[in-house]
Amino acid sequence: MSENFAYPVGLRLSGRRVVVLGAGQVAQRRLPALIAAGADILLISPSATASVEAMAEAGEVRWERRRYQEGDFEGAWYVLITTDDPEANAAASAEAEARRIWCVRSDDAAAASAWTPATGRSEGVTVAVLTGQDPRRSAAVRDAVVEGLRDGTLAAPRHRTRGPRVALVGGGPGDPDLITVRGRRLLAEADVVVADRLGPRDLLDELPPHVEVIDAAKIPYGRFMAQEAINNALIEHARAGKSVVRLKGGDPFVFGRGMEEAEALAEAGIPCTVVPGISSSISVPGAAGIPVTHRGVAHEFTVVSGHVAPDDPSSLVDWAALARLRGTLVLLMAVEKIGAIAAALVAHGRAADTPVAVVQEGTTPVQRRVDATLATVGEKVAAEGVRPPAVVVIGEVVALSSRDHR
Repeated sequence: MSENFAYPVGLRLSGRRVVVLGAGQVAQRRLPALIAAGADILLISPSATASVEAMAEAGEVRWERRRYQEGDFEGAWYVLITTDDPEANAAASAEAEARRIWCVRSDDAAAASAWTPATGRSEGVTVAVLTGQDPRRSAAVRDAVVEGLRDGTLAAPRHRTRGPRVALVGGGPGDPDLITVRGRRLLAEADVVVADRLGPRDLLDELPPHVEVIDAAKIPYGRFMAQEAINNALIEHARAGKSVVRLKGGDPFVFGRGMEEAEALAEAGIPCTVVPGISSSISVPGAAGIPVTHRGVAHEFTVVSGHVAPDDPSSLVDWAALARLRGTLVLLMAVEKIGAIAAALVAHGRAADTPVAVVQEGTTPVQRRVDATLATVGEKVAAEGVRPPAVVVIGEVVALSSRDHR
């Protein structure tokens, strides 16, 4: 058993010389971690993959385009041998052994003095797994541990030495599987979750019983505006020493008023982490089979809030300019005003027969899609009883998926 047992240790390679022989696929996989560790990397190989060559061109490694030579390991702390030349590998391994330098060999692990573990990282934690000479098993165990840390299923509570903190988390378009890994992990660590109506509700069912879930729509705001009351709730819970997550639908900074909350927290001196989410402006059309851009059809897309009618003096949208665009127009919060919006676009020159798709409850089990044109969408939405939340897509890209739509 002792022959296969490796003593685990972490190497601090920042500023220290590391020599890598070979610049093929193995080196391509190993180099990023060495670069991230801050190693002073000398790469020796007559040729390299395109990715490795790009690392050299970016100055991340020094590349000498030649074969291994005796003495190449002078001053090295660590050596990685990845060439497909057995004789050169054996000679290089012998030099590393003579110089007492830890050496990893991709061609013959048994002949090496060190093994490379399967590694992964999650929020400052490095996971390294060794299973003798079974790299696939190492990778599988590594993946299971990292995934557990990221989604919170593997309990690894922090020793909290930090002060109050709030995370503004984008929950994505509705499907709970579409939240980011970091967002799910922060939810698993939360003491208090302040949730929007449009946030993915299924994620709240996964929270432990001790987590306080607050419906932002039901926060009493008395003399305060609703948003101001939400800001105050975030501040008060954070100052009470709680780990607070503000769970928002889509992305916090896409019509989510996330910046207002971030500014309020900054004024209160409370650190705020913003976790981007998948915006419904691109994910919902995609889930309905509609690409917002497509070669030869649309090379641009514009996302607009449609909650204010075009003839409302408070509107900040230039509908005349939007009507002149040739790309895709994506409207959020526009169901109630879609008839007026469509009429304004046609009045300003957009073709009345421009295809339109309205996708309700996108990415959820009850998703449905209603197709129309600018001339008919107002009546069609009313007749079909479409209700928020829904995303409206206007443009020729809608027609690309019409024949396949079920």
